[in-house]
Amino acid sequence: MGPPQADRPQEPGGETEGYRFDITDAAVVVDPQGLVQHWSDGAEALFGYAAPDAVAQPVTEFLEIPWDERWETAERNQAGRGWTGTFTAHRPDGSRLQVRAQICPLGPDPRASWLIVAADLATAQAREREHAILRGLFTQSPFGLAVVDPQLRLAMINPALERMEGVPARLQLGRALADTVPEEAGRVTEARAREVLETGEPQVAVSHAEPPAASSSHLPHVRSRSSFRLQDLTGHTLGMGQAVLDVTSYYQVRRHLTLISEAGIRIGSTLDLERTAQELAEVLVPQVADFVAVDLSAAVIHGHEPDPVLTAGSAELVRSAQQSIRADLPESVAPLGAPVTYSETSPQHCCVATGRPVLDPTVDLSTPWLSQDAARSDKLREVGIHSHLVVPLRARGVTMGVATLVRWKNPEAFDADDLLLVEELAAHAAVCIDNARRFGREHRAALSLQRHLLPKDLPAPTGVEVAYRYLPADTHAGVGGDWFDVLPLSGARIGLVVGDVVGHGMTAAATMGRLRTAVQTLAALDMPPDELVSHLDDLVAHLDDAETGDRHIPGVIGATCLYCVYDPISRTADITRAGHPPPAIAHPDKAVEFLDIPAGPPLGLGGLPFECTHLKIPDDSVLAFYTDGLITASSDRDIDLGFTRLAFALAYPDRPLEEICEVMERLLLPDRPRDDVAFLVARPRSIAEENVATWHLPCELTAVGQARSFTTDQLRAWHLEDLAFTAELIVSELVTNAIRHASGPVDLRLIRDANLILEVSDGSNTSPHLRQAQADDEGGRGLFLVAQFAQGWGTRYTSEGKTIWAEQLLPRGAASASG
Repeated sequence: MGPPQADRPQEPGGETEGYRFDITDAAVVVDPQGLVQHWSDGAEALFGYAAPDAVAQPVTEFLEIPWDERWETAERNQAGRGWTGTFTAHRPDGSRLQVRAQICPLGPDPRASWLIVAADLATAQAREREHAILRGLFTQSPFGLAVVDPQLRLAMINPALERMEGVPARLQLGRALADTVPEEAGRVTEARAREVLETGEPQVAVSHAEPPAASSSHLPHVRSRSSFRLQDLTGHTLGMGQAVLDVTSYYQVRRHLTLISEAGIRIGSTLDLERTAQELAEVLVPQVADFVAVDLSAAVIHGHEPDPVLTAGSAELVRSAQQSIRADLPESVAPLGAPVTYSETSPQHCCVATGRPVLDPTVDLSTPWLSQDAARSDKLREVGIHSHLVVPLRARGVTMGVATLVRWKNPEAFDADDLLLVEELAAHAAVCIDNARRFGREHRAALSLQRHLLPKDLPAPTGVEVAYRYLPADTHAGVGGDWFDVLPLSGARIGLVVGDVVGHGMTAAATMGRLRTAVQTLAALDMPPDELVSHLDDLVAHLDDAETGDRHIPGVIGATCLYCVYDPISRTADITRAGHPPPAIAHPDKAVEFLDIPAGPPLGLGGLPFECTHLKIPDDSVLAFYTDGLITASSDRDIDLGFTRLAFALAYPDRPLEEICEVMERLLLPDRPRDDVAFLVARPRSIAEENVATWHLPCELTAVGQARSFTTDQLRAWHLEDLAFTAELIVSELVTNAIRHASGPVDLRLIRDANLILEVSDGSNTSPHLRQAQADDEGGRGLFLVAQFAQGWGTRYTSEGKTIWAEQLLPRGAASASG
């Protein structure tokens, strides 16, 4: 029996080395004459011949293997572990199959038999790829990989982990896993490893490690370590594998993003200049700097328009805020409210003169500007300041001040990443400061606009009872960006919305009006809450882009919104919020609950999704929607205290809603609230089951007659026979369209509410269009007739398809009562 002609014998480490056979593969034993001696179950499955049909037959009947009796023993032994090749197999049905096979002598004797192990070519190639991937993953991957034996000793370490740890592998192999990390972390690591070995459940842990000796950074490295159990084919535990990834840079990015997000909430919480400057300093210390000083132009502080670029001769800087890691402010050379002067060669002077930041990673006490400023030079030397960063507070083309950051306890010098982060935060703070300056000028102009934007009379749908309050920070002017609305929707549903535009004055009031109008428009399209809020987010972003193109028109500062759709038939609510406080629900038989609705980003940030939460609303409960001014109105702005007071005010929901509103106002709001407050209190009502009828119709034209019959019978039961003719016509046209132009299933639903509501649902998302049919057209008049006979009609889309609805006015006194 000879080697394959196309594949020469493979030396160890060659093609045979890369191929792995499985115990289930075909196994054939061939005697020296080439006759089959043994035919395994795997051979039966692969070649299609039963063992009795194959044994004692020449192997060449099944495999195209060259046969050469002239092979010498030495030639056989030279093959080592045999040969691997690709052969053609013949199957009983006449088809041919490419197989990968390894041929090995069963002994050095020339008369020894041969073993052939084979698998189909696709399976063999997949195994070869898998083996190559595993070998490449361990030797070439940038991921750190380690193998730990059942006794939790390091058995294998790949080069990437060796470089990551900074310790040669020979010094780590054989060591206990717990000995590779500090003592306390070692015990935790060992406990987690034993849990992985015992349960087989993979674990991912994040750890902090000292940087390698070759690293220039003093900051600890953050690593993500994934652990998983290793088992053989029989399920026996061989040990544990670990994959280690250095995620220090990701944590630094996340830290920066978290700080930016925190700054968006904390900076600009009021329209007070000094408070906003102090909020910037508090955000930066100690996360970024050990000490921060904020100096603003005197013109800005007094409410005047500053020069576009500050210079030493045109403006005076005033120390407006400062924050240190120490309460005694050892770094400061000026108290709050005092004028501050800098030499012409100082980084602060250069910053305010050019509007560009100045980064001094290393402070040299011999620099000229320090030699001209004895007070600051002494402070630098006394405290040990080693790094210095100065950024302008610049918004809308105007420099309003400068922020100075220093480090002395933190050993790391300021770098380019720190500069980008501080510039971002300073820009946000500058916008807030400029808003505060402009507020007084815009306040009076916004008054007339504000009075025309809020709803004067809310609709009173049967599915919900509402009461509300709007309390501006300035009760005389009434200027703010808070708003609320109640929106009747199709299918007897109700939309409840509360929003808040950050700030006061013309910009806030105008933006509020735009958003309220947009919500009304989008709600009329029957969008789901998350989709509606996403469109609102795009609108705010576009408004910001459009308005900030003109430096004389300020952009949208920021807005939050909560949108709820209540269905009185299913007694459920779908709620989405964009950076807005969570709604509260007062239960009749248990404590007030603040609903766990995903917060979502504030409107206008873009790039982040909004989530919709589906909730069951209990009977006799009360929902409360509000802006953040309600829960932060206490003198110490304690949010937890605000939530506690709100829960107390909402207790006993069986009281009249107006009484609940009065208690909320009395318990939570001072005489002169510092922020606008709006809240909407709603008592959902359900529609009784006897006022809703639903039928599932077959997707065939015979269902049209059934739908008319169902409609007539139901209207007779409701004593609405006068509406039967028109209702039959509308239902007939809608069901016909659904069967002809859409897909099943088709559902018909009738609702007796303030109006008679007729709904036909199908599984298609195709939008119906109203058109004018020609005189000779045989169809196309269905929706035209519906539009003529119905009080109103429209389409809403669901995850299953769409619903076309139409409404008819009920006779006087025929409206249903909610359950």
